[in-house]
Amino acid sequence: MSAKIIDGQAIAEHVKQELRERISILQQKGIVPGLAAVLIGDDPASQVYVAMKAKAFAALGLFSETFRLPVTVDLAEVLALIDQLNSDNRFHGILVQLPLPEHLDSDRIIAQIDPQKDADGLHPMNMGRMLLGMEAPLPCTPHGILMLLKYSEIETVGKHVVVLGRSNIVGKPIANLLFQKCNPGNATVTICHTRTTNLQYLTRQADILIAAIGRPEFVRGDFIKDGTVVIDVGVNRVTAPETARGYRLVGDVKFDEVAPKAAAITPVPGGVGPMTIAMLIYNTVFLAEKALQT
Repeated sequence: MSAKIIDGQAIAEHVKQELRERISILQQKGIVPGLAAVLIGDDPASQVYVAMKAKAFAALGLFSETFRLPVTVDLAEVLALIDQLNSDNRFHGILVQLPLPEHLDSDRIIAQIDPQKDADGLHPMNMGRMLLGMEAPLPCTPHGILMLLKYSEIETVGKHVVVLGRSNIVGKPIANLLFQKCNPGNATVTICHTRTTNLQYLTRQADILIAAIGRPEFVRGDFIKDGTVVIDVGVNRVTAPETARGYRLVGDVKFDEVAPKAAAITPVPGGVGPMTIAMLIYNTVFLAEKALQT
């Protein structure tokens, strides 16, 4: 079996092209969707990611600004900045780049964001609306996974989806979205995690396996049955002295072992990652449209 490679970059470009008409309508009304990105500390991966987001926004004629804070910043200063951004009409969306330094309470910081400016879809109010199937900005990576499945014409109705990972950013929301009464959705979902017993027995039941466990190449060939669709959310750096950078990026899936058995699979990089940025743009446009209606 030769797996279909799910091209996240191509699908992300398709999503962005579909947004152009909505962006144009807003601009004709004098509205330029704007994003405020808050970057705390000097984590290299976060810096690269925020730069990629800024470039993607500029390419569509959107406005974005990055607010950089030192790693030593205290909680009060971060909350004060978010209050300032909540009241700044230039910004329809606010993103706090995760992960944060350990001394900062990420839940408290995310809860400070105005739910109507929650570009990452992680505010408790929006997560609750998502749980109830109500309209809300959806968490970007899970929303991106839905779009990957949709545009790849991968059927989810009645399928068994196994989600590896229970984070608030990916695992919990994608599980919820896929059992909602919609399409993509209407799946039967099992969540597995680090304390799950008989893990491989469960993953081998999956029609669709979503790996978001944060362990490099954790999913091996014997984790899946033939014909499984595999969505690899992981982005991990592993040492590679033979490369100029000294490292390479791998997912949570051992690609060379799993791809020959899979029906379809996302690569790392080039799979889920581009979709996360595309859905951040989607959310910012959505929030700008909602602001215009109020």
